[in-house]
Amino acid sequence: MGAKLSSGSGGSKFHIEQNSEINVTPFVDIMLVLLIIFMVAAPMASVSIEVNLPTAVAPPQQNPPKPIYISIQQDGGVFIGDHQTSLADLGADMKIQVGKRDPDKERIFIRCDRKTRYADFMQVMNALQDNGYYSVALIGEDGNK
Repeated sequence: MGAKLSSGSGGSKFHIEQNSEINVTPFVDIMLVLLIIFMVAAPMASVSIEVNLPTAVAPPQQNPPKPIYISIQQDGGVFIGDHQTSLADLGADMKIQVGKRDPDKERIFIRCDRKTRYADFMQVMNALQDNGYYSVALIGEDGNK
């Protein structure tokens, strides 16, 4: 905010009047300079050399396989996706879920209840290893909420 000294209109010589007008001249000057800079720089950013590009014929890529989730409940219940299974049937049910894919390269996501017994978790891990599923990822809740 600027101040303006009053000039000899009969008032006190120390009386200061406030000037509430906004001076936009520096703002306009800066905007015009930026406009000129962008107008000069824009043609330099484009490619002006003509090149006759060949067509790209890439084979269509397969969608990644649907991830397999194993859930272990507090009471020891085991689920593959939404379907309940038992420890004895876990290997056979996993083969159905995996299909023709290689079990060595398949990643299995395991999630279990906070109060699940460690023995129940280890039985599921052992059943997976017995059937050739060695790549396992454990899922936890994000603590950064």
